Amino acid sequence: MTGTHHVTYELHLHDGRILRTRVSRPVNRNSYGQQLWSHILRDQLDVDPEAFWACVQDGIKPDRGVPELPAEALPADLVHLLITRAHLSEADVAAMSKDEAIARMQLYWTIGS
Repeated sequence: MTGTHHVTYELHLHDGRILRTRVSRPVNRNSYGQQLWSHILRDQLDVDPEAFWACVQDGIKPDRGVPELPAEALPADLVHLLITRAHLSEADVAAMSKDEAIARMQLYWTIGS
């Protein structure tokens, strides 16, 4: 996204926030002052200096609260079938592993309960 004097970058986060930072050159072509640099890191990028440099130098992205999927998340269709056809509660389905959920659905299809 471009503005009249700066280039603006946006990062949409999973929690609904949008981080924005503008890139421009310092007026006197020196580096940014410490106060401005702190403002950019804190208010625009929402990182501390350690997380910023770990990202720049080592490619380690800052923790942005991205929800991690379980190793064996149940397919939505399987969850729907277990609840609507096998009449299991959401809590029971949520507690099942993928193998348990498949076995339970196979049992339903085999004997109907």
